[in-house]
Amino acid sequence: MEVVVRPCKPEASWLAARLIAAAIRAKPSLVLGLATGRTMERLYAKLVQMHREEGLDFSLVRTFNLDEYIGLPPEDPNAYRYYMNHHLFDHINIDKRNTHLPEGMTDDEAGEGARYEAEMREAGGIDLQLLGIGRAGHIGFNEPLSALQSRTRAKALTPMTIAENSGEFTDPARMPRRAITMGVGTILEAKRLLVLVTGESKAEILAKAVEGPITSMVSATAIQLHPNVQVICDNEAASNLSGREYYEWIFENEPEWQEYR
Repeated sequence: MEVVVRPCKPEASWLAARLIAAAIRAKPSLVLGLATGRTMERLYAKLVQMHREEGLDFSLVRTFNLDEYIGLPPEDPNAYRYYMNHHLFDHINIDKRNTHLPEGMTDDEAGEGARYEAEMREAGGIDLQLLGIGRAGHIGFNEPLSALQSRTRAKALTPMTIAENSGEFTDPARMPRRAITMGVGTILEAKRLLVLVTGESKAEILAKAVEGPITSMVSATAIQLHPNVQVICDNEAASNLSGREYYEWIFENEPEWQEYR
């Protein structure tokens, strides 16, 4: 695992966007796993900017989102399909037939998980999975006690997650209590993980995720098991990291980071 600390949210988001852009340029048919939430909005704006100003080409890219709320149709402003269209897909040259999310309106939740897993396998697996970390320590909607080998499935949301996300709803009471999410095991099968975490409110959980013991109570700790992980954070989110001095030394001295300094 590599942890990179940038001075502020915009610089952290810009670095994450540049890493994604480099992966797309290296493999135009990249299979890209995507995340949602406020942290990702700035990153997606940067990708849109690179598409418009630098010609970043998404025409062959295929995407799979981590999760979707159960009970929200795609056109609902709080559905993650709507979010992705609004923040990214409508502004780049991606073929929307190549953009995939779990079906939140399914009548067969178990079958939907299996269907989504099959779609990812048919695409050859995720090349690069973008992740955030929720305040409850979840990646995707893998809430506490999610098995580290879990697969895509329906999952009940914790009160903390509901409180954290309900602010996005005009009527917080409309916040769904359940979602379909990639499992922890599914996420760990991606060839590469890119984790973007910003803000003081994430400092405690980020330290647990990257430096604490691996536990199903904090599903984000499972990223420690992956052989190819880059964690990008800002100063505020990094404030509890005990190894920060070393992480900063790596960024300033390792050749792989030279073009990003």
